[in-house]
Amino acid sequence: MHLLDANVLIRAHEDYYGIDQVPQFWDWLLAQAAANLVKMPLEIHQEIAISKGPLREWVCATSVKQHFVLDEEVDQDLVEHVLATGYGPNLTDSELEKVGQDPFLVAYGLAREGRFVVTKEVSAPSKQRANRKVPDVCNSVGVSWMRDFDLYKALGFSTK
Repeated sequence: MHLLDANVLIRAHEDYYGIDQVPQFWDWLLAQAAANLVKMPLEIHQEIAISKGPLREWVCATSVKQHFVLDEEVDQDLVEHVLATGYGPNLTDSELEKVGQDPFLVAYGLAREGRFVVTKEVSAPSKQRANRKVPDVCNSVGVSWMRDFDLYKALGFSTK
């Protein structure tokens, strides 16, 4: 299963596959979610749900949400492990605010074998603590990850 970071949908809509311009992409993505190949943890979904515009309308539509949102609760111990190991011990309140919901995404990836975190973020190994990028946090805790376009290729997205 592939777990999507919010930036995957945000960038897809704003830069490549606008909901109104390339509806085939969004139909394909929903089909992948219905087949349990792609999901988004609720905590990540909420990052988009508080925004405005067509992307928010799409992710909040009942038919989309029921297939797209991962139907499980986070293991808080895994979140704590991701925070301590992936970011650093004893993060301050401002650091926790900066990392946002990313530790939840990585914790869901850690919860079961065969999961991949999908993100637009680029590895930056020299970054420390709250400045760490999702790929580097995944590497630190042993979660597989991939870039969004690698996902599209792996799952065969095409507009043909």
